[in-house]
Amino acid sequence: MRRKLIIPIVLLLLFPLPAFAAAPLDEVKANVTSVLAVLRDPALKAESAKEAKKQRLRTIYDRMFDQVELSRRTLARNWNSLTTAQRQEFVHLFRQVLERAYVDKILAYTDEKIVYDRENKLAENQSEVLTRVITAAKEIPIAYRVIRKDAGWKVYDVVVENVSLVQNYRTQFSDILAKDSPEQLLEILRKKVNG
Repeated sequence: MRRKLIIPIVLLLLFPLPAFAAAPLDEVKANVTSVLAVLRDPALKAESAKEAKKQRLRTIYDRMFDQVELSRRTLARNWNSLTTAQRQEFVHLFRQVLERAYVDKILAYTDEKIVYDRENKLAENQSEVLTRVITAAKEIPIAYRVIRKDAGWKVYDVVVENVSLVQNYRTQFSDILAKDSPEQLLEILRKKVNG
């Protein structure tokens, strides 16, 4: 009898169960909480600490977002017209464009309340986490669309007040690529990042 009990325990130790990722809502909440901790850190309040604060936010962004998936979905069918080297450069440049566009808005956070409503399963490996930012004047709905990658969930789109980040940039880039080459799109992004 005792031997029958020991064998399953030994097998569990030899062949551990696969690690399961946190639920999408839990993972988004953990990452957003990390962002808020950086924004609320009294040691990073001074103007001289702005670059250190940005660097910490970049680290969280790397953990939270799937940059390749975000880029691929933004370019949609145009992704296939880029070479491997162009895709890598696009991912790099697009990240910098997003940072330039949104970092000051993120840094302007003034302790609004975040409410995590629920997650909706979109597909076997995709979900949407619905949240709200509550300000003194209004509620701002924000949906994080996430995809299961490796052992976790990564954001591939953010929808703020029903406006998709991916769709917004897809429209802009599709207009450019309708008349210009992928190399010309990259040149436009290079100028935007360096200008």
